[in-house]
Amino acid sequence: MAAAIETNSLPYVMLEKSDNVGTAIRRISGGESIGGVTARTDIPKGHKMALTAVAEGEALRKYAQIIGYATAAIAPGDHVHVHNTGFRNTDHTYDYSVDAAPVVLVPEDRRARFMGYRRKNGKVGTRNYIGVLTSVNCSATAARAIAEHFTPEKLAAYPNVDGVVAFVHGTGCGMADDGEGYQNLQRVLWGFARHPNMAGVLLVGLGCEVNQIDFLLDAYGIESGPTFQTMNIQNMGGLRKTIDKGIARIGDMLPIANAVQRESCPASDLMLALQCGGSDAWSGITANPALGYAADLLVKQGGTAVLAETPEVYGAEHLLTRRAVDEATGRKLVERILWWEDYVERNHGSLDNNPSPGNKLGGLTTILEKSLGAVAKGGTTPLAGVYKYAEPVDRTGFVFMDSPGYDPASVTGEIAGGCNMVAFTTGRGSAFGSKPAPSIKICSNSDTFNRMQEDMDINAGRIVTDGASIAEIGEEIFQRILAVASGEESLSEAQGLGDYEFVPWQIGATM
Repeated sequence: MAAAIETNSLPYVMLEKSDNVGTAIRRISGGESIGGVTARTDIPKGHKMALTAVAEGEALRKYAQIIGYATAAIAPGDHVHVHNTGFRNTDHTYDYSVDAAPVVLVPEDRRARFMGYRRKNGKVGTRNYIGVLTSVNCSATAARAIAEHFTPEKLAAYPNVDGVVAFVHGTGCGMADDGEGYQNLQRVLWGFARHPNMAGVLLVGLGCEVNQIDFLLDAYGIESGPTFQTMNIQNMGGLRKTIDKGIARIGDMLPIANAVQRESCPASDLMLALQCGGSDAWSGITANPALGYAADLLVKQGGTAVLAETPEVYGAEHLLTRRAVDEATGRKLVERILWWEDYVERNHGSLDNNPSPGNKLGGLTTILEKSLGAVAKGGTTPLAGVYKYAEPVDRTGFVFMDSPGYDPASVTGEIAGGCNMVAFTTGRGSAFGSKPAPSIKICSNSDTFNRMQEDMDINAGRIVTDGASIAEIGEEIFQRILAVASGEESLSEAQGLGDYEFVPWQIGATM
């Protein structure tokens, strides 16, 4: 793919010989003759031009895969987009484990290293936060007031503490006390409470909510101590008293958290969340494959890369089942695909609701096309595990976590599962950041990168504009991951993002 981009002098990219569309590198004017094909209309930059005739109902192909079906006859040189491209549900015919080549790990004494926080349980953090979590929306104001008390001026005496952060949400009551939604929320809270990027946690409730703090502690075997404490507003005697007591408890945690020092750790201690948002046609050609290359480097170092966003692998899941380490792992992914088909149908929606309007402006048409680009973030190594939303990831290598395509909800689940770093690709431009795991942004095209330089850490658009290779950008991403994991500030951190991106996935009735 990289070689085709580097050597092609035409104003479009044809990714595979079997493709019948090309992606415009620049605006192509109607009447312009290119490589034996005359454009029949203007083709916007990033959009697709038909390279051959395509009959009505025939498959449109990009990446040598089906991205949709012609809803009318398409002539060579036509603009191929949402007006003449249709969606069909994915074909449930899968091969398992046929492409699962063993990973050759880098020897331990030659592995890359970063400076991290080694916790007592052996896990490694890339940041050193104190978190104020809420069991229910009713305690959100208290949690924010407690966290906001600890201004940069007050924290200046604790240079090893990255901040005091409130993780609040809009649920926790008015929900069933069992089932998928309740389990999601409990796994998220447990995952954040035990996250290696947390030096201390205060969990604040109201007292009468469905999501009882005591139930959470019992279910996950969490015990109170100097750096994990709980309280609820009703028992404390009201909001003001809760805030005052919470501030005092965080004050007691700060010296303990500040005593922790960074130390040299192998890259195998990194767990990287792979995300994309605000995608465009270049995401699947530049940024996502480059991130996939970096993910492969991390896996070969003994680390873990976590792909998510199930609706955004829909139509491309067959590529992942082929890489599953065994049939059981592949079938777990298929089970989640079938769950999503049922979930969307019973809520009177369509999986083709994704791509978003912004994705379509950037040249994407159907979810099939978007998914084929999105799975490139997962690199090429075997699929070692499939997890439900916010489940603890207990395997190394490349794994998948079920989640929505909505970025804040998806990243919240990945962080709860143990991810201590986030890599986020975007084409249209996304203002996203996360805590407690820092996020780096990888831009798919140079135009957006130049327009949003304060937000974008890496310009993968150089693969098209400057002839950089996917391997070069992938290595740059990997080195940036190590640097940010060691304490360098990502641009999303510099912008102050991450305080409002904690969004547990809600499933089920609100009652």
